[in-house]
Amino acid sequence: MKNTITLLLLFTISISFAQNSTKRADKLFDIMWYKDAAALYELELNKIERRSSKSNDSTYVKLLKRAGDSYFFNTDMENAYKWYDKLISNFYSNVDSEYIFRYAHSLEGIGKYREAKRWMKEFSKRTENKDNRSPKLDQKMITVEDVLDLEPRFILKNVSINTKYSDFGPMYYKDQLVYSSAIDTSNFHTRIYHWNEQPFLNMYLGQLNEIQSDIKPINEFSKNLNTRYHEATLAFSPDETKVYFTRNNYDGDLHRDKKGTNHLKLYSAELLRDEDDVLTWQNVKELPFNSEDYSVGHPTVSSDGKLLYFVSDMPGSIGGTDIFVVDILETETHNEAEGSIEYTGYSKPRNLGDKVNTAGREMFPFITNKALYFASDGHLGLGGLDVYESSIVDSDFQKPINLGGPLNSELDDFGFIINEEKNKGFVCSNRLTGKGDDDIYSFIRLAEEALCEQIIRGNVANSITGERIADVKMTLFSEDGKELETTTTNLNGEYKFKTTLNCDTKFNIATSKTGYENREKPVVTLKENGETIVPLGIETLNGLIVEEDGVLKIKIGIIYFDLDKSFVRNDASIELNKIVMLMAQYPNMVIKIESHTDSRNSDDYNLKLSDRRAKSTRDYIISQGIESSRIESAIGFGESQLINNCKDNVKCSETEHQLNRRSEFIIIKM
Repeated sequence: MKNTITLLLLFTISISFAQNSTKRADKLFDIMWYKDAAALYELELNKIERRSSKSNDSTYVKLLKRAGDSYFFNTDMENAYKWYDKLISNFYSNVDSEYIFRYAHSLEGIGKYREAKRWMKEFSKRTENKDNRSPKLDQKMITVEDVLDLEPRFILKNVSINTKYSDFGPMYYKDQLVYSSAIDTSNFHTRIYHWNEQPFLNMYLGQLNEIQSDIKPINEFSKNLNTRYHEATLAFSPDETKVYFTRNNYDGDLHRDKKGTNHLKLYSAELLRDEDDVLTWQNVKELPFNSEDYSVGHPTVSSDGKLLYFVSDMPGSIGGTDIFVVDILETETHNEAEGSIEYTGYSKPRNLGDKVNTAGREMFPFITNKALYFASDGHLGLGGLDVYESSIVDSDFQKPINLGGPLNSELDDFGFIINEEKNKGFVCSNRLTGKGDDDIYSFIRLAEEALCEQIIRGNVANSITGERIADVKMTLFSEDGKELETTTTNLNGEYKFKTTLNCDTKFNIATSKTGYENREKPVVTLKENGETIVPLGIETLNGLIVEEDGVLKIKIGIIYFDLDKSFVRNDASIELNKIVMLMAQYPNMVIKIESHTDSRNSDDYNLKLSDRRAKSTRDYIISQGIESSRIESAIGFGESQLINNCKDNVKCSETEHQLNRRSEFIIIKM
C-alpha cells in the first residue's frame, strides 16, 4: 500500500541536483519520493560494495537503513528485506530495535514466517517494558502459527472497478459505494504523485450489484469535494445528509508546516439544494481539531451519529498513528478550559488507549454496533497492515483479534467495512495477486456456527454421611486425558470451573484430598447451552478416618484410664492397636495426639493429668513398632477445650462429662 497507509502526504519542494547522489536521495526521502530515493540509495550502496571496503561503516549503515526504508514505506517487501537483511547481518548488535521490527515485517511480507517469528521475539526481548508492541509480539500467548492456523472465515473477490493504480477506501452510501481512486484521467495526466509515480486520489461513486459482490463505476462522487490534490476515505452521518472526508491541507492553496510537510485534515460537508433545486454537497468546513502541525483523517461515524472516530499523529499519540474519538455535540460550541482552541460541535479528541493503539500504526477504523474494525502493524499479524476486530462489550473495546487469512495477507490489508446483518463487505489490499497497486475486494463472511457451551459445576460430599467436604482438589480433563483446569471446593463443598466445554462433549472430573480415596468420573455435557452439574460422593481411605470441622481424625472407641492414672489399660490397648494397624497400612501417615479431661478437679491438675495420658498413649503406639517421628506431638489440654457447657460449677450428667474426657488422633499428612 503505497500512497494510502500514511497520514503524512508531502509535496514537491525544489531540489538542487548539483548535490551528490546521497544528498539528493535524502531530499527525495524526506518528501516521500521513495521510489526515486531508493534508486539513488542503491546506486551509492552498489558503489561501496564494489569497492569491497566499508571504511566508513556509519555511512554504509545509514544507506542500508534508508534503502530498506524506501522500499518498506512503499510496501516493496522483497527489496526491503534485501537491504534490512544486510543491515541486520552485519550490524545486528548496534541496530535500533525499530529496524528489527521492520525486518520481521519484511520477512512476513515475503512469506518467511518462521524467521519472522524469531525476529518478533527478539524485538519483544529488546524492547520489553519500553514499547507496548512487545507483549503483543512476544508470542507467549499466541504465535504467528496460531494466526496462520485460524479457520478461514472470508471468501474474497477482486472487484471489476480496480485499475493498475490505487483503488481503496470504500464506504456505503445509500445502495451505492463511494471509493477513492488514482485512476488516470485527463485531469491528472500531468499531475503525478512522486511517492509511487501515480496520479492523485479523488472520490468516485459506484453502483453495487444485487448481491453486493461487485461495483459498476458511475462518476465522480462530488465535483464540489474533489480538488486537484488528494481526497480519500469518508464517512456519513446516519441520515446521510452530512459527510466527513479526508483531504490535504488545501483551501485553494496547499499549506505546509515549518518542515514543508503538507498534512491531512478532516472536512465536513452538507447535502443541500442548490439554485437549480438539485441536492449537492456544499458548505465544506474544516473540523476544529485539525492542525497545521499534524495529520487527521480516515473518519468513521457510530450508528447513532454521536461519535466520530478518526486517525491522527497528534500530541498524545502512542505510536506512529493512533485511533481517536470525539463526541459529536448537539451544542454549537465547546471551549477547552486550559487552551484557546474552540471545538465547534465536537468534544476534545480522546485516544482509544493501548488496548487498541500500539507504538506502530493503527489505521482505517470502521465502527459498527458490534465491533471496531481497524488495520494495524503493531499487533501480531501476517505482515504489513492486518485487519483486526475489537468487540464491544458494555461500551468497552475488547482485546483486538486478527481476522486471519485469506482476509489478511503477507502485505497490507486495510479499509475493512461490513454489513453485519448480511455478513458482506469490502476490504482493500496490495497483495501481489491484485490488478494493480491497492485493490478493493468484496467478501462474504462465513457465519460462525452458534456456540453451544456448558459450564461445569457441582459439589462434593462424604458418600456415607452426606457431609459436604471443603478443600477438595478438583481437576477437569478432556476425553483424551489432557488436563484443562484445577480448582478446589469451597466451605460448602461446591466447585465451579472457569473453562467452558462444548455441548454434548465427553470429559472427566477427578478428585483429590488427603485422607480420601481419589475418584474420577466420566461425564457428558448437556446438549443445550447452560450448566452441567456434577455432584460427587467420596469416601475416606479407611472407615476409621473421619473429617470433623475440616480436620481429619482417626476415630476409635473411648480410651479409658483408671482414676488419677495415665497408664494404658488392656481395654484401651485394643482401641490403640487399631491406630497402630492403620499407621502400618499407610506408612506416610503422621499424626498428633491431643488428650482432654472434664472440668472436675482443678485446672492445673487436669492439665498435667491429660498431658501424662497423651504421652503414655504416644509411648504405647511407639512400643508397637511405629516410628517416633510419625507422631508429631502428644499434648494434654486439660479442661481448656470442652466440647459442651459442662464447665466448673455447672451440673452435668456422667454422660455429658464423658464427652469431654477424650483422646483425639489428628492426621497431619498421609
